Amino acid sequence: MKPFLVYTLLRTLLFAGVLAVIVALWILIFGKESSIIWPVVIALLVSGGLSYFLLNRQRQEFAEKVDARARRASARFDQAKAKED
Repeated sequence: MKPFLVYTLLRTLLFAGVLAVIVALWILIFGKESSIIWPVVIALLVSGGLSYFLLNRQRQEFAEKVDARARRASARFDQAKAKED
């Protein structure tokens, strides 16, 4: 559970940071009366790309934890199935 929380928290912080920078630039360029939708879309794309490179280690830890849990569940299922036979 911890790798999931770490990755999710870091991903959220990265998005919030990128959004803050893009909104600040957007307001400087287009003014306060412009729509907020485009900065959010741009921030999603930019933070997604950055997280692919910057959060690779955390994503790997999370994937390994999920894989280990799936293997244990599969082994328990196979044991239960073998018991039935």
